[in-house]
Amino acid sequence: MVFNTGAALLDAIVLAVVSRDTEGTYGYKITQDVREAINISESTLYPVLRRLQKDECLEVYDLAFDGRNRRYYKITERGRVQLNLYRGEWHVYSGKISKILEEAG
Repeated sequence: MVFNTGAALLDAIVLAVVSRDTEGTYGYKITQDVREAINISESTLYPVLRRLQKDECLEVYDLAFDGRNRRYYKITERGRVQLNLYRGEWHVYSGKISKILEEAG
């Protein structure tokens, strides 16, 4: 992707990915799903997850898996509200960009 992936865009993608699983999903799977949209390292993703948790957009819980704990992330109501705001902004932004690109072509 040649576009800058700012914090808001990354937050929106992470929230969208986590919102797919109503019971939550774990970090490695989130990384793999986010990589379908943008190239991201785990060292970039985990601070985003912590920030979204701090902002009360995600809740976190641990479950035992193969003899160890696996950390799961689940979107909160506040996270859903934020995701809907991002979706609205993206709709406006992408519509304006599409118009500009069509007029230039």
